Amino acid sequence: MASNGGEQTVSEYIVHHLTNLTYGKLPGGYLRYDGSVVPEGGQWTLAHGGDEIAAMGFNALHVDSMMWSVGLGILFCWLFRSVAKKASADTPSGWVNFVEMVVEFVDNTVKDTFHGRNPVIAPLALTIFVWVFLMNLMDLIPVDLIPHGLMLAGVEYQKIVPSTDPNITMGMAIGVFILMLYYSITVKGFGFVRELSLNPFNHPLFIPVNLFMEIVGLLAKPFSLGLRLFGNMYAGEMIFILIAALFSVGVLWMLPAALLQIGWAIFHILVITLQAFIFMVLTIVYLSMAHEDH
Repeated sequence: MASNGGEQTVSEYIVHHLTNLTYGKLPGGYLRYDGSVVPEGGQWTLAHGGDEIAAMGFNALHVDSMMWSVGLGILFCWLFRSVAKKASADTPSGWVNFVEMVVEFVDNTVKDTFHGRNPVIAPLALTIFVWVFLMNLMDLIPVDLIPHGLMLAGVEYQKIVPSTDPNITMGMAIGVFILMLYYSITVKGFGFVRELSLNPFNHPLFIPVNLFMEIVGLLAKPFSLGLRLFGNMYAGEMIFILIAALFSVGVLWMLPAALLQIGWAIFHILVITLQAFIFMVLTIVYLSMAHEDH
């Protein structure tokens, strides 16, 4: 494990791999890692280390997470569009058959779970499932392969698994939450207010208690949706990093580390698929609840 300044300790190696490539504005007068001072009025730049990321504050942008997530979204659109253009009445084969199986699986899940009528839900569920799966799939790439290659090109930090970034998972969850509120209001109208204020205790005296419990439950949905995906993928990535760190311990640890890496990767295939499926199903369930007009 080597860095630009020489050998890294295991803790430095782990911290390096968990640091995003971050772009933001450093405040004026801030002393940077190389001894330079940020001029008056601040400076927009790439961060070097956790201290500079913290100094940038809320407006900092995780460039790597954005680029990988958007890139994988474009890859999904291109792959499925190419299959749609090849689709015919003949018996499908190869990649076309696989994509049709995925579409049919998602469509059946929506039919079994969603109890309203909305043509947006099935395409949304398909997009979420495949997009989240592709982001999770990046976790199976060896942790040093792409970051080390980019480091040789001058890019010091690189996290290639977007779903290990809470900004990405919570951003998707908030998008689902906005759709929940939109359909709850458009489908139920004033009934949505009654649902919040008169459940579970159907009496005017309990309206404050009902509102508190229902609003807390409503806000808990996007948090649980986003943090569940982030927590599981972050833990999986951490285990890959810890196993990779074993290679630097000594020659005797290389074979056990390789076996652990292969074993965890095989098990992780189930994890990344399951997490994509859970995110999709919960999205369908939440939007189905938003369409239920009591």
